[in-house]
Amino acid sequence: MTGFAANAQTAQPRIASHCIALAQSAPGLTYLHHASETDNFRAPLPEFDVRIHYLSHASFLIQSPGGASAVTDYTGYIGNVDFLPDVVTMNHAHDTHWTAFPDPAIPHVLKGWGESFGAGIDHNLMVKDMKVRNVSTDIRSHSGVEPEGNSIFVFEAAGLCIGHLGHLHHEPDAAQYAALGRMDVVMAPVDGGMTLDLDTMTKVLKRLRASVVIPMHWFGRYTLDRFLADMSDQFAIERTGKHSLQLSLRDLPKTPTVVVLEPRHIEEYE
Repeated sequence: MTGFAANAQTAQPRIASHCIALAQSAPGLTYLHHASETDNFRAPLPEFDVRIHYLSHASFLIQSPGGASAVTDYTGYIGNVDFLPDVVTMNHAHDTHWTAFPDPAIPHVLKGWGESFGAGIDHNLMVKDMKVRNVSTDIRSHSGVEPEGNSIFVFEAAGLCIGHLGHLHHEPDAAQYAALGRMDVVMAPVDGGMTLDLDTMTKVLKRLRASVVIPMHWFGRYTLDRFLADMSDQFAIERTGKHSLQLSLRDLPKTPTVVVLEPRHIEEYE
């Protein structure tokens, strides 16, 4: 797993995070979000909008108005398209969260674990108008627990703070919550067993209090529906039937909302 580490950004100057800076000063931002009317990932974005397309399982394509693109939990395939993202992130779980053979033409391949057991890793880079950073978390392993063996990746673009919880296996501690900062959008695994149990996951999400939660890593409607029921006391539920959404900081929901997207790889006719 070392061949793709050379282009990971692990020793660069720290880039200030507006999500952390605003976590204390703006805890109550409340707006209305709008879903994308198209799944065309090549469509231009307005100046302050970000597009999120649910590809599969735990993989999302995140696009900024300045043309930056990132794919989370990259497996090597996003669809039958001639397209290379600027950044891909991967998590230390199994082949639905990473690939040992990413395209060498991808400028930034960021793995969520370190070169040695328990070493962790630190990413902090700016790509066009998107900042990408990570917060290390522990992961269950064959030997019990691998400290800092996975990462929550945070994407900052157009003023939005977007968190992908990855293969989260425990509730973040106080320092990890602080490192995450304000979250406007969170992609959360809701399988209820392979990652966090649903009770703990709902506790984490209610503490993060993101304006938009997008469920991922669900293996059937029963688990998804149970998660939605657990969240419905504090979050509105929106089943869009769509594969992507487009939103801006000015248009976030007044009521925190779980937005259900349907996974689909990108197809060329889009």
